[in-house]
Amino acid sequence: MQHTTVADKGSKRAGRSGRLALAGLMALALAGCSSSSNVPRGFDITAPTTFPARAGSVRGQLLVVEPKAIASLDTERIAVRGPGGAYSYLTDGAWADRLPKLLQARLIQSFENANRLRSVGRPGDRLASDWQLLAEIRSFEVVASGATEVVVEMSVKIVNDRSGRILAGRVFSARAPAAGTDAVNVSTAFNGAVQSVMREIVLWSTGQV
Repeated sequence: MQHTTVADKGSKRAGRSGRLALAGLMALALAGCSSSSNVPRGFDITAPTTFPARAGSVRGQLLVVEPKAIASLDTERIAVRGPGGAYSYLTDGAWADRLPKLLQARLIQSFENANRLRSVGRPGDRLASDWQLLAEIRSFEVVASGATEVVVEMSVKIVNDRSGRILAGRVFSARAPAAGTDAVNVSTAFNGAVQSVMREIVLWSTGQV
């Protein structure tokens, strides 16, 4: 006849508790993997690095204000414009930051790469700026009617930071075909179009001041 001691019962209860705890941890780990797989990948935009040589340099300081955008574009989501102008968004990817903030950062980097100004920054950087660059994002979306392409259009103004007078203004735009409607192909197309627009903005702006 077998006898079960109090110690044996405690050991069995401890074993069951351990197995339950391990099962709970595994369930949480699986849930974490499942939820993280639903988070869209973040895509960045690269600033242009090559610019035509220029004799001398402009001595001045420029502030790049965060571009304005309508609510449909003031987001991390990658916008798609369908027939009739209705907006939807890609589900397999997103921008690395809010689009206006991301473009502001890459515009500043573009001016720095061109090395045509003494310094470039954003409001709040304590620069005694000579000029401000004000921009508005007019279009920044995938057009999915017929062949898939991306459209980038920005309106830019150069303002004298001391007098508040607008020195010049211009609209810049570019289009690029996308090999597919997935986020990888779309972001690649956007990168080419944005680099073209930003290069033109830098060259034009530094020619105005």
